Amino acid sequence: MKRFVLLVVSAVLLVGGGDVSASAVNDQKLMAKKPAKLLSAYGLFKDKSARNPGPALLRYELNNPLFTDYAEKIRYIYIPQSAGPAKLTTHDEPLSFPVGSVLVKTFAYPVSFQQKNSSLRFIETRLLIHKSDGWVAYPYVWNEEQNEAKLKVAGKRLQIPVIWEDRASQIIEYAVPNMNQCKGCHASRDKQITPIGPKIRNLNRLDAAGIENQINILKRKGYLSVQFPEIENLPKVPDPFDERAGSLRERARSYLDGNCAHCHAPGKPADTSGLYLNYEEERDVHWGIDKPPVAAGRGAGGLKVAIKPGQPDQSILYYRMNSVDPGIMMPELGRSLIHQEGLKLIEEFIKSLD
Repeated sequence: MKRFVLLVVSAVLLVGGGDVSASAVNDQKLMAKKPAKLLSAYGLFKDKSARNPGPALLRYELNNPLFTDYAEKIRYIYIPQSAGPAKLTTHDEPLSFPVGSVLVKTFAYPVSFQQKNSSLRFIETRLLIHKSDGWVAYPYVWNEEQNEAKLKVAGKRLQIPVIWEDRASQIIEYAVPNMNQCKGCHASRDKQITPIGPKIRNLNRLDAAGIENQINILKRKGYLSVQFPEIENLPKVPDPFDERAGSLRERARSYLDGNCAHCHAPGKPADTSGLYLNYEEERDVHWGIDKPPVAAGRGAGGLKVAIKPGQPDQSILYYRMNSVDPGIMMPELGRSLIHQEGLKLIEEFIKSLD
């Protein structure tokens, strides 16, 4: 469950998208060598405040999204009509998006600020753009007036007052990553920037309105190859916090996949650790069971193995999730708070392994 008060969000924000052919996106600016200074220059949204997606933007959700200090995340896909659809690669890799594609992700919190007809304050919007020589990542930070976002290639640290649902209001120490830090998570097996979230198994779910499967929507809009198998033949990971979606083991592995496997998987940045938390990993020792760390240090907390069956307090994985010390916590980037619901899920999972 979200731990903040989420007020009414306009339907256009949640559904997004219309007739893809009516796009007014500035493809020339998107493909330019230098990024635009202002987010509005790309024409992705109908308004400078980015509350109304342009007709070529398609909203999507993920089954197992990465935790980022309880931020609300609003995701869109854009593919130029002339580029053709995205294609299926493998089940454990993101879709293969054509050159010209853009993944848009806005981070937002419900906070007290003066703006009519809005319940969310936008913090940053990240663009992942597939240019002719590869993917590039650009972070845009929103101004106080919430009417424009400006490029911040060096990143930025912000203090965000947030209204929590079940405790006193809090100041979030929010870190906008610089362009180099983006590579720390968005790294392909050949060490290039790449998308990490839109895998077919993560996209295989109902849309934000709960009406139609996202795979069908993307295919109907021409954003996915029509050669895709039927939905019932496609893989799917469960929502980690929906007990109806899968077993405790499946949901815990889904959570670890969404929050850890962008680094902890074969060929990814943490490959040398031998700890592989991707959903497909079936070798017990590689996803942590009684696995000693390759390099024991302060991050291990004096503990001996990544997962000690039945004993969360003796498991390095649990120890690092339960910390906000920069030298200990995992993931290393993107959070300054402990994800209490995720921690509880992993605690229950480790206890069940006894």
